[in-house]
Amino acid sequence: MARLFGTDGVRGVANVELTPELAFKLGFAAATYFGREVANPKIIIGRDTRRSGPMLEAALAAGICAAGGNAHLLGVMPTPAVSFLTSEVQANAGVVISASHNPFEDNGIKFFSKTGHKLPDAVEDEIAEIVAAPIDYTKTVSGSSVGTIVYENNLAEKYIQHIMSTAYTSLKGLKIVMDCSNGANSAIAPVILRNLGAEVIAIFNEPNGTNINNGCGSTHLEALQEKVVEYGANVGVANDGDADRCLVVDENGEAFDGDQIMMVCAMELMKQGKLKDNMLVTTVMSNIGLHKAMKEHGGQTVKTAVGDRYVLEEMLKHDYRLGGEQSGHIIFSEYAKTGDGILTAVQLLCAMVKNNQTLSEMSKVMVKYPQVLLNVRVANKNGWEENKAIQAVIKKYQDELGDNGQILVRASGTEPLIRIMAEGPRQELLEKITNAIGAVVAEELA
Repeated sequence: MARLFGTDGVRGVANVELTPELAFKLGFAAATYFGREVANPKIIIGRDTRRSGPMLEAALAAGICAAGGNAHLLGVMPTPAVSFLTSEVQANAGVVISASHNPFEDNGIKFFSKTGHKLPDAVEDEIAEIVAAPIDYTKTVSGSSVGTIVYENNLAEKYIQHIMSTAYTSLKGLKIVMDCSNGANSAIAPVILRNLGAEVIAIFNEPNGTNINNGCGSTHLEALQEKVVEYGANVGVANDGDADRCLVVDENGEAFDGDQIMMVCAMELMKQGKLKDNMLVTTVMSNIGLHKAMKEHGGQTVKTAVGDRYVLEEMLKHDYRLGGEQSGHIIFSEYAKTGDGILTAVQLLCAMVKNNQTLSEMSKVMVKYPQVLLNVRVANKNGWEENKAIQAVIKKYQDELGDNGQILVRASGTEPLIRIMAEGPRQELLEKITNAIGAVVAEELA
């Protein structure tokens, strides 16, 4: 039986797979689990701007109250803000209703512990066991023991002040195009950047419930690239729907990925003596050029499996200060316990101002090797690792690349996709390799 929780909570098409009934049971299970530590656990809930958000929020809050917990509703709030506020307001847990960068039809529910960290697999599995068991209403709370719903409308300011406190220079003089992805940061990110002194042109900041991530945000940079050039801006910043990712665009409209952002920020932290062991935590998807550049500048890197939770585990184990993914999930552990899109932007923009350089000048600190990523939609992504035909074609092309590149094949944690990445010195060869492997994957997993 498949796990209820994926790599980033429970996800599915809203009202089809992620139903109000399931949301109710997740709320009930969470309050039951966290209620073992304290009576009437306080659980805060934030959501992104999807149409299904209020529906799932209502069901989740009802489940929490039915198990004796108190549901504190934050309304629309970025994922990293919920992580920060969970410990800040001394909640027993935090919940985010979001499907991140997915289309608006999808939604998800993910939990944070009282410290603001994502839950370990073992805790998620315990919550899943409670979800699977029938609710015996003869043994549930009643009367004055039933939980309450509290509307928290003023907590965004705490998060805004926290992010602003991390800036080590004014952003005055920068013209920034801010793509809010019609998501959870639409009302927050422009305020932070303006308060730090920047001139801000906000785009995709008018969510209507169905336009989140639609041709915008960190997974669709094309409109941002055009606007940066059109307005003569110094930089463009893009978050995703729940604002835990950040990608940027330089003054020429060229995209700047998470590896490049990490390299620039790592260099600045090394200058400040704040990067422990001069170590940057990356994933196996990070570009070879990032590892080479860190080594050339006196730093080092360590690789984890794909997923920001694995990056964070490595960081917590050794108290490392910076880590992340090429996709723009970047963790500054001094200030956050999860990826934070606007925090990442602030740190990068401060480095630009401090060094008095354009983003295109700063990009020269590393040389990017060509990478080609192909997503293949499949009927069933489970068990692909044991497929002999797939393994044979991967080995064939990895042998062909040798030490000059790498091939990484993995199943998406949130969608029915197999992701194929090839990296090496020649773009046309990489395209041939990914297409060849993709054809075998599509045939074998149809």
